[in-house]
Amino acid sequence: MKIVSVAENTNIEKRVAITPEIAKKYNSNGFEVSLIKNYGTHLGFRDDEYVENGVKIINDNKEILSSADIIVQLGLLSDENFSYLKEDQILVGVLDPFTNKDKLDELKKKKINIFSLELLPRITRAQSMDILSSQANLAGYKAVIESFSNFEKAIPMMMTAAGTIPAAKVLVVGAGVAGLQAIATAKRMGAMVFATDVRMASKEQVESLGGKFLTVEGSENQETEGGYAKETSDDFKKKQEELLAETLKKIDIVICTALIPGKKAPIIIKEEMIKNMKSGSIIYDLAASQGGNTAFSEVNKIIDKNGVRIMGEKNILNKLPTSASNLYSKNLYNFVINLYDNENKKININLEDEIIEKTMIK
Repeated sequence: MKIVSVAENTNIEKRVAITPEIAKKYNSNGFEVSLIKNYGTHLGFRDDEYVENGVKIINDNKEILSSADIIVQLGLLSDENFSYLKEDQILVGVLDPFTNKDKLDELKKKKINIFSLELLPRITRAQSMDILSSQANLAGYKAVIESFSNFEKAIPMMMTAAGTIPAAKVLVVGAGVAGLQAIATAKRMGAMVFATDVRMASKEQVESLGGKFLTVEGSENQETEGGYAKETSDDFKKKQEELLAETLKKIDIVICTALIPGKKAPIIIKEEMIKNMKSGSIIYDLAASQGGNTAFSEVNKIIDKNGVRIMGEKNILNKLPTSASNLYSKNLYNFVINLYDNENKKININLEDEIIEKTMIK
């Protein structure tokens, strides 16, 4: 059973799908692993390190891809690499089926079995494969670090003979995995932390991390069965806006994490709210690549509005690619092992398995 991966475009994506540690695990389970030359050198994963862990290094994408049983990547392959694929192969990655529908339809016509891991169900058995959680956890942490490095005041309260510096006030919008890690990181660094979310179940989690949960009066739990936030009513949005508008006047740093899978990010922080924020404040928008949670978010730019700086990157995980690759490759490995029938040494696409059924692009 041959499992392979080719290099991503490192200008867009620095993470890799197979680390030397995970290559060794595939090898011990009877897989033959092949990688393109210099696959992970930009992260310090040398070719000889891969070879020591049972990997075959090949310097030709066509040779690697055409001979594969399973191809694991971060995103979609290039058009040229698509042409090397053959019937009954398996492609696994984060393939954004909402945006890339046409390209994925082409692959289905070629009878490629496609699995997109952002579609994993939120069930206990899938936790070890949950790429959204593992990557969002790092994104929440890094968003706080990036914000604090651009904030021109101290974060914790400091008492000195010359006077007291008050702790910075941080607001986290969206208390999912990224938001909760942002709360924990900001709190550890000495900030006063507030959070808001449409899911009332988040209140207890926020408070357990030392944050103050901002509750919209008369709010109901806006949560899907899968554990994601759902779109809210106009009445809820109006009440949320009023609460946010007042809160933002006192906030130094905002971390935005609110996303709805497959849809444009909701605009939560409006133009008028930003006008009333303190000059020198920072907004870090993790939703920027899906349109952003603010009225002014732009990907890979710092927008200055009345002294408030709004930041957002297309892929913040490119600033933590080694840690992100270590987690992502483990998620992928666990998914592949779930697909693999070890007794008969073959792939078993069992559509009665919820994990396989939900992630397969049909």
